[in-house]
Amino acid sequence: MSDDRTIANAVEKLYDTYPFPPDAMSDEAPPGYNWRWHWTGAYSFCTGQKPPHQNIRILDAGCGTGVGTEYLAHLNAQAQVVAVDLSSGALNIAKKRCKGSGVDHVQFHHLSLYDLEQISGEFDLINCVGVLHHLPDPVKGIQALAKKLAPSGLLHIFVYAELGRWEITLMQEAIALLQGEKRGDYSDGVKVGRDIFSSLPENNPLVQREKTRWSIENHKDESFADMYVHPQEVDYNINTLFELIDASELEFIGFSNPQFWQLERLLGKSPDLMARASQLGERDRYRLIELLDPKNITHYEFFLGRSPLIKVDWSEEETFLSGIPELHPCIHGWPSRTLFNADYELIDLSEQDLTFLQICATNSRSHKTLEEILAESEVNVKEARKLFAQRLFVLGKM
Repeated sequence: MSDDRTIANAVEKLYDTYPFPPDAMSDEAPPGYNWRWHWTGAYSFCTGQKPPHQNIRILDAGCGTGVGTEYLAHLNAQAQVVAVDLSSGALNIAKKRCKGSGVDHVQFHHLSLYDLEQISGEFDLINCVGVLHHLPDPVKGIQALAKKLAPSGLLHIFVYAELGRWEITLMQEAIALLQGEKRGDYSDGVKVGRDIFSSLPENNPLVQREKTRWSIENHKDESFADMYVHPQEVDYNINTLFELIDASELEFIGFSNPQFWQLERLLGKSPDLMARASQLGERDRYRLIELLDPKNITHYEFFLGRSPLIKVDWSEEETFLSGIPELHPCIHGWPSRTLFNADYELIDLSEQDLTFLQICATNSRSHKTLEEILAESEVNVKEARKLFAQRLFVLGKM
């Protein structure tokens, strides 16, 4: 048996033993939203404009127990959703989860990412969260995903970062050493890991990091096992991450948390350092940020795209005014003067802002330009740009 197959069997055994994620099931649609899983939210983030249509194909590559799959299906009612996973145990839970909340447009396949060619056709949106770093050959995995991405399609990826997970790596090795010949017995691994944490001194840095960063999710054994006794894990830094991305031969569109990757938040007090940094290439600037703020880099979440991916620059006022605005689909608390935007940032609106957005909320029928809507509201261009930057409305072209 090949090493790849041995690793795949070990990973499958882990998730059959501890299906992940362990989120509870409901007979209702999942609460809240995640714009990364919403076609309009993701497409507008990546291109600047709303997508031309909603009847797309979505692949959830490595769906686990279907938490993401359920969101993808509910947030994209017109889409055909396909979900695959290596673990039959996790896949059975995913099926029950989606059926219980009323989802009937998901096709499930018991497959490895390496075997995606067995599924016919291409996909407009591929979601691959927490999967590539558990493959024996992540390059082979990302290339398999790239082959299934349709022209103008988007690939959303989440992988681990090494700098912000240093204590996890140490604990993984410590558990493996103490398990000895019982390594691969995941129940035993969870027991050993929990015993270590309860035995270490209170001021131990591994204990402190677990309490302050991970304990909220790790009270469930499924999460603890996924983090500390996983048989296969690859953690990345910016340099190795872009080696992986380059292997896909897709376009790197950007990180889904772009504010974090702004060097100004770290070195903005020093014009000299900012000037020096401006001479660096994009990837070196990213590397500098993670070197200066390693504790907060626990993972990378980003989008790749396949050409032709048409992007719109709304910086010119004439172009901006010609756009067709619609309310952003991923906001919480609407309609209200206090709400959460797509990034769950709390936004306080003026009465004029609220009136403007109420017009945008019905504009999918009337297709008025931004210029026309501004003419009948008390919001000016500058204020509209602020609302657009806050991701409270999206723009489309005529």
